[in-house]
Amino acid sequence: MYKKFIFCWQLSLVVANALIIGLLISCLSIRDANRLSDYSPNTVLKLPPSSNNPRNSEGDFITLKDGRVLFVYSHYTSGSGGDHDPAFLAGRYSADGGRTWTTEDETIIENEGGMNVMSVSLLRLQNGNIALFYLKKNSTEDCIPMMRISRDEAKSWSDAVPCITDKKGYFVLNNDRVIQLQDGRLLMAVALHQIPGGKWENQADLYCYFSDDNGQAWQSSSQVPNNTDIITQEPGLIEMKDGRIMMYIRASGGFQRLSYSSDRGQTWSHIEASNIPSPLSPATIERIPGTGDWLLVWNNNDGSNLEIKDKRTPITIAVSKDEGKTWEKIKNIHADPDGWYCYIAIHFVDN
Repeated sequence: MYKKFIFCWQLSLVVANALIIGLLISCLSIRDANRLSDYSPNTVLKLPPSSNNPRNSEGDFITLKDGRVLFVYSHYTSGSGGDHDPAFLAGRYSADGGRTWTTEDETIIENEGGMNVMSVSLLRLQNGNIALFYLKKNSTEDCIPMMRISRDEAKSWSDAVPCITDKKGYFVLNNDRVIQLQDGRLLMAVALHQIPGGKWENQADLYCYFSDDNGQAWQSSSQVPNNTDIITQEPGLIEMKDGRIMMYIRASGGFQRLSYSSDRGQTWSHIEASNIPSPLSPATIERIPGTGDWLLVWNNNDGSNLEIKDKRTPITIAVSKDEGKTWEKIKNIHADPDGWYCYIAIHFVDN
């Protein structure tokens, strides 16, 4: 039974004028996803910024066959910690299920982008290999998800393969976002913000890219319909018990938005409001192994508290036993009014 889980987020410490003064990663361990109200999380790893490391963010976990957990994250090396500053992918290891971590970074992927590499998803494929996904950012008109494969438990990685070849532009793939369906299809949801020669659009065009050959070739879905003025960004995916795919979407308007696919990610329904109150910030939803319940981590902020209106605080967890129709066991993990909690990665550890 998988009960214990670990998750991490990016925390930005802010002052009144919203100037970011530091970005760090914090990883927590929670013993039982089904008894959230009974336990307090333990902070097991903090990666604070420094003068030559202004930001640590957007990571993901994978359990290796020897039992260790590998955490790979975006490690920024200069600048102010902005999205376009230089960064490489760094790794830390835990040999005790996430309780303690190695103290030195290991370089997983050097900065091969014109700007950086960032935003990690790690996935154990059904064939046993490990897939590593990340963004290779060359410019504000050229940011593409890349994929590498490891056949030796993350000791080495294949050459990088672009996951999007039919379009050019600035695509966002959040961390901990790539999934594999029960039938083996790989899916990633992306947001296209800018095309070459165009202007930046906050209301991104959303697509799902899919692969039926373990990532060797990728195809695009149709665009997710949105004929409203609702801003849509940073989508994620979860497979439902009836075979549909639910896309959950960072959005304006006070709630996460949803879209559904009944054909394994090729076409999508028009966006609709969810029952998840939220500022314009990303959420993460994953199925709890062993129970089938959904675990949600997000900023439970409906804007009614003016002190934190539009801020990415608090960071909250909840469980759904009916695939998102209702949520229970709702609990704030941290609620600092000056905190800025986002870009979650969740990983379940065999207890």
